[in-house]
Amino acid sequence: MKKKEVAIRYQIILKLSTKYPVILLCELAKVSRSGYYKWLNRKDTITPKHQENEVIKNFIIEVYEESNGTYGYPRITAAIRKDYEITVNHKRIYRLMKEMKLQAKIRKKKQKYRKGSERIVVSNVLNRNFTAEKQNEKWVTDVTYLMFNNQRLYLSVICDLWNKEIVAYKISYKNDLELVMEILKEANKKRDVTDKTILHSDQGYQYTSREYHEAVKLNGITQSMSRKANGLDNACVENFFSHFKTECMYLNKFENPEEVIQAVDKYIYFKKNSKKIRQP
Repeated sequence: MKKKEVAIRYQIILKLSTKYPVILLCELAKVSRSGYYKWLNRKDTITPKHQENEVIKNFIIEVYEESNGTYGYPRITAAIRKDYEITVNHKRIYRLMKEMKLQAKIRKKKQKYRKGSERIVVSNVLNRNFTAEKQNEKWVTDVTYLMFNNQRLYLSVICDLWNKEIVAYKISYKNDLELVMEILKEANKKRDVTDKTILHSDQGYQYTSREYHEAVKLNGITQSMSRKANGLDNACVENFFSHFKTECMYLNKFENPEEVIQAVDKYIYFKKNSKKIRQP
């Protein structure tokens, strides 16, 4: 197949990818998914629609996990509209959930997730000031999902805004409180923090829990949170996730969790050692 013809097929896939899964479109067009994502990366053609879908997918995962997998697309749509205050069509949620292989579990007993009185939200101390004058002055953290071979892992990172280095990271099968607590412990073992160290996150249910709030406070760290449903307040860590998925996850085919874990280790190690560490 000529390069020009392949490029045309890639363009068609890009246009249709807002309605249909990329993996299906690549199969129908008889092109490789890795080749499509390489073309996408080279052409820098990631559209605002694609970026918006990635944000919505994170919201879907969070609501799905909070409901213990009991919510289907209608209830997830309603929860996202209410809790994140964004307008989204139920058909779009259905399509994105189908892409992620998510569907409601059949329950014998009806269960509902309710946000309890223990939910703690703090102010946005970071306030989009993503520059730091010294190491351990400002940290940002978040969790993202890693899809591969119809499976899913979760990656949590803490990034130092001084030089954009990943201070600590953890990979887990579950997006839960234990994941963010473990990465907090690891970061504190590696670095000396003070009460002037800011740790910024979004308002995910783990970060607003009393257990996490007390752990951050006990370590002498100042907690900061993004405003509700405002991804730009934590843009630096979102940018890291975006680059990682584009440069690593989308360009490779992973068969098992061990391969994904090795890829994450290699990517973060390479980024860490390729940076020029600034002098204080």
